[in-house]
Amino acid sequence: MLLVIDAGNTNTLFAIHDGDGQKKGGWAVEWRIETNDGRTADEYSVWLYHLMMMQGLKFADIDGCIISSVVPQSLFHMRNLARRYMNVEPMIVGEPGVDLGAKVTLANPKEVGADRLVNAVGAHAKYKGPLILVDSGTATTFDIISENGDFEGGIIAPGINLSLRALHDAAAKLPRVAIKKPDNVIGRNTVEAMQSGIFWGYIGLIDGLIERIQSEDDRKFTVIGTGGVASLFEGASTRIDKYDSHLTIDGLMLIWQRNLG
Repeated sequence: MLLVIDAGNTNTLFAIHDGDGQKKGGWAVEWRIETNDGRTADEYSVWLYHLMMMQGLKFADIDGCIISSVVPQSLFHMRNLARRYMNVEPMIVGEPGVDLGAKVTLANPKEVGADRLVNAVGAHAKYKGPLILVDSGTATTFDIISENGDFEGGIIAPGINLSLRALHDAAAKLPRVAIKKPDNVIGRNTVEAMQSGIFWGYIGLIDGLIERIQSEDDRKFTVIGTGGVASLFEGASTRIDKYDSHLTIDGLMLIWQRNLG
């Protein structure tokens, strides 16, 4: 079985591929934990051991591991987790010798986060034509993938949770609120007003930026939504064509397979 780890700024996703393609496209289980760059390999192991045991799995079942991380401080501990507890040498996205199979057509390719490149790999393998990938996480990113899979650039905006936290932190009288689709655009109280501003504001951000991208580029793009909160926008955005929660882990598995030859 293959263990994939995607460490983002807010959450870290652990997923295990069962190898037979029968469950969730081959993904047997998925778990998320808050990203904490001080969490040690021993702490990860205790958490992961019990979750795997609940699914009838054990560390000895893992015979491969690939890690993508935008949090460099966490990488040391996750590498040790794979080495010490699974007895496997993890493949690290971004390290020399790891071929992503995606060309970055920017002046400085190293500026592009590993998560965005992994998404590009996963999306190009699953969908035809040029793509716009909208990833809603700590940041909301819009990435342009060419018809042949090249990463051509994109847009980075603050994520919805980050904006909501900043609103609460900067205004003493504004409470923390849950993100939800409000019944009405016009709020009748402070909570409803904040929920409307955040939810419909982000729909406006997403649809507006996609429209601007398409006004500058006459290619017929397919727009894919992914990321931790992307499902909130399903049915509300008029510009996102498909939602795919497995884009990142599918990309990691493809990179793993490519580098095994």
